[in-house]
Amino acid sequence: MGPFNGPTIAILVILAILLFGAKKLPDLARSLGRSARILKAESKGLVDDDNNEEQEQAEGRQAQQGQAQQASRTDAAPQQNQQQGYPQLPPGQRIVNESGEPSNQTYNQ
Repeated sequence: MGPFNGPTIAILVILAILLFGAKKLPDLARSLGRSARILKAESKGLVDDDNNEEQEQAEGRQAQQGQAQQASRTDAAPQQNQQQGYPQLPPGQRIVNESGEPSNQTYNQ
């Protein structure tokens, strides 16, 4: 048996009537019901926010993976160029113009 059996509940109801009066009990019950609904809605909102954050993080991870796949595809392009006879610069080197700024010129043989 739980802590709230028949006589315990009856004693609590009698105490509530004595403390608050018979006229105030319906108002008290209504306010408790409203508070419970508000609490339930707020807790559901927090859970929804957590779920939205998890979805955003998952979408971010997918976007990063997509970018990594695109980067691997662009890494494959120089290898294709090298197979076609274009030389590839060593890592860390780039073509610059006379003033030292990076140049977007292509190498032609």
